[in-house]
Amino acid sequence: MTFEPPPPRSALTLRLVLACFGVGLWVTAAILFTAYDVPVGWVIACVVLAVVALVDLVIVAWRKHADK
Repeated sequence: MTFEPPPPRSALTLRLVLACFGVGLWVTAAILFTAYDVPVGWVIACVVLAVVALVDLVIVAWRKHADK
């Protein structure tokens, strides 16, 4: 009787959750910064980070779908 370890689990699910969190966080921050008249540079930085998180979300979802 030999022991076989379980197959490795993909970290894509965690990365997908973190990307969703990042998109939500940065979009919310950009909206709040706009509402509270924070300097435009901060709003632009939040929007750029939201776009980066969204691109990561799309790539991870695509790779997760391709693994099936």
